[in-house]
Amino acid sequence: MIWETEAAALAARVTHRSSPWREAVARVPRHVFVPTWWEADDDRWELREPVNEEQWYPAAYADRSLITRVGNLHADRAKADDHPTGRPTSSATLPSLVVSMFQHARIDDGDELLDVGTGSGYGTALAAYRLGDEAVTSIDVDPYLVEAARDRLATIGLRPKVTAADATAPLRAEGQFDRIVATVSVRPVPVGWLSALCIGGRLVTTIAGTSLILTAEKRPDGAAVGRVEWDRAGFMPARHGADYPTGASSLLKTAHEIDGEDVTTSPYPVVDVANAWDLDSMLGITAPGIEHAYCDEGYRRTAVMAHTDGSWARAVSTRDEPTVVHQGGPRRLWDILDELRSYWLQHGELPARGARVLITPEGETRIARGKWRAVL
Repeated sequence: MIWETEAAALAARVTHRSSPWREAVARVPRHVFVPTWWEADDDRWELREPVNEEQWYPAAYADRSLITRVGNLHADRAKADDHPTGRPTSSATLPSLVVSMFQHARIDDGDELLDVGTGSGYGTALAAYRLGDEAVTSIDVDPYLVEAARDRLATIGLRPKVTAADATAPLRAEGQFDRIVATVSVRPVPVGWLSALCIGGRLVTTIAGTSLILTAEKRPDGAAVGRVEWDRAGFMPARHGADYPTGASSLLKTAHEIDGEDVTTSPYPVVDVANAWDLDSMLGITAPGIEHAYCDEGYRRTAVMAHTDGSWARAVSTRDEPTVVHQGGPRRLWDILDELRSYWLQHGELPARGARVLITPEGETRIARGKWRAVL
């Protein structure tokens, strides 16, 4: 197999023939950035170490994300018999989504770009190929990811500035960048991003815990205004260290069995919230930090929700019987969900997508559509 042929085919799949990103996708060897990766197999992570091009290229040049780090263990540093636990903490994002985020940024030749979330380095490579090394700065919180990406970029002749930094901290780059594109999610938009953006500059990111893409342009007063796009994307939240904090996974597991302090019925069927993107995004705005589990056994569907504050809910529907809901803890999570579903039925849609956005210089992100308001 010839990688140039595979890359050209990928470019044809993920870009329009007139796209300014087509040549970059066709000319950047993605396989260089994913020599190893993790795949979920029978509820555990298995290492993939291709031994030839036939094993390597079909994955590397597919329009799919490849998980490169789970918990604290990067695939580069793993052994064949390693099976890490925890959440994915880095990946090579699917190429079509990388291109989409760049398109939302409206990047022009000559723009100086801050790429937040280096990851594998593939997106950085696309940007550096198109804009030139001097125009691209990429940051990631993980020093190993930065080192590996820098080395892999150099092997294909690209040398943008790649550095280890917490993207949510001050960036010491006052007014430097025309564009900021984040392939990690944040809540709210970091103050440092507004400082680093030039007047009229544009940022693109996603709101953590949602699939909402936020775009905004900086005003002379230091604020930024924009909108929540109608498009959608999902990214890992920005980390501040080697791994994410312990979540509500233990409570989520326990909530499958225990009886609730409140036991009620719901007028709505059980829903797989995590895969109902609009509903999940509204819930992520209204009550951030909820974790989900879902099981469909054909005759019975079960959805479980849990939060680190100790709140939990379990909803079960069996055939045509009413949905039975058990809830406990300081908040009634399923009631919050049902309120959103009632709003949806009453108004015909949920208000987050298409909403106006104001990011204040002090770091408050305000979202509004019609009479609906939310502050991150």
